Amino acid sequence: MNPTAANVHGNVVTEQLTAAGRAIEHDSFAVIDREVGHYAYTPEQWPIVRRMIHANADFDFNGLTEFHPGAVEAGLAAILGKATRVVADVEMICVGLSAPRLGHFGIGTHQFISDPDVIEAAKTEGTTRAVQAMRKTHRLGLIDGAIVGIGNAPTALIEIVRLIQEEGARPALVVGMPVGFVSAAESKDLMALESDVPWIVIRGRKGGSTLVVAAIHALLGLAEARELAA
Repeated sequence: MNPTAANVHGNVVTEQLTAAGRAIEHDSFAVIDREVGHYAYTPEQWPIVRRMIHANADFDFNGLTEFHPGAVEAGLAAILGKATRVVADVEMICVGLSAPRLGHFGIGTHQFISDPDVIEAAKTEGTTRAVQAMRKTHRLGLIDGAIVGIGNAPTALIEIVRLIQEEGARPALVVGMPVGFVSAAESKDLMALESDVPWIVIRGRKGGSTLVVAAIHALLGLAEARELAA
């Protein structure tokens, strides 16, 4: 089996800290593997989808989750290069990500949704805070080479697409999973049309910050497995 896709029981940093916790998580993954039925994902993609299913106990993510062909390799290259960062639309993603796992790869997190200048710009321009936060992130030079995680705000994902197409922004990977009823599905459909920047999206209305966290944690686990196999 490809070491990148191998079972990550040999991982240390990206595993649960206690034997009991590890056993529960591994048993949960085993249940998912038994019950999921058919799936069309590659061995590199499946651990990401499986962790997303685990996060929400929702097998619909088998099928709703889609990958740009270069998404997993782009994410792993960014993580293993130890020069990337996570840019998020909301603080929940930054808080949900494991600090020790990020720290192992030298990854920091950034989000600006509640900054006073972001709020003021949104009011002045009649946009959302999420849009202005993405614009600020781009002005600060933080989007290029970053893993961008969007779990809450469809307008943030739409703005990322605009920044890519109109201003030449080049994230390493976009994990686009905003949840909701207004523009959520459309924002992910728009991202999935992008060919110049790799992406992982959830089609339709489902999504959320917990799914972004799960996907990034899975990528971190795959990156550690590749490190250990090297």
